[in-house]
Amino acid sequence: MEKRDFTQGILAMESDLHRFAYKLTANRDSANDLVQDCVLQALDSHEKFTHAKNLKGWMYTIMRNIFINNYRRATREMRMIDDTYSAQQQNMIKDEEAEHFELTYDIKQLYRIIHTIPEDMKIPFQMFVAGFKYREIAEKLGLPIGTVKSRLFFIRKRLKEELKDFS
Repeated sequence: MEKRDFTQGILAMESDLHRFAYKLTANRDSANDLVQDCVLQALDSHEKFTHAKNLKGWMYTIMRNIFINNYRRATREMRMIDDTYSAQQQNMIKDEEAEHFELTYDIKQLYRIIHTIPEDMKIPFQMFVAGFKYREIAEKLGLPIGTVKSRLFFIRKRLKEELKDFS
């Protein structure tokens, strides 16, 4: 397929690409960014395209892979933030004076409870505590906003139940 035909084929399916990107991201701006990244990568990889009849499938595969890679990168970044945050908190706990034993015990208890929460629920909670809004958490994790809200509700409820004896 010639470069000119290839480019025209991509331009002809732009609305389909936007719809697919929106299904993946649930956000117009993120969808536009995803389409742009997809088109750029496809244009850079023109010589790798060999099936002249399945350009749309090839473009969808590129877009899906970019979305998955971005999601994994965001998750890795959140884990790095969490590890740094946890290390800082543990250092603060170790540096506490003996007269602050009760405060240290409460923080350790809180961390023990948080680390027993399943990973798929813990990440949205950590993002919320770090200052992310519900919508931002939903976008970064690729979840519906209602799912994020319900997971945060259940974690708050569990923390309240577990910590009621310590207040």
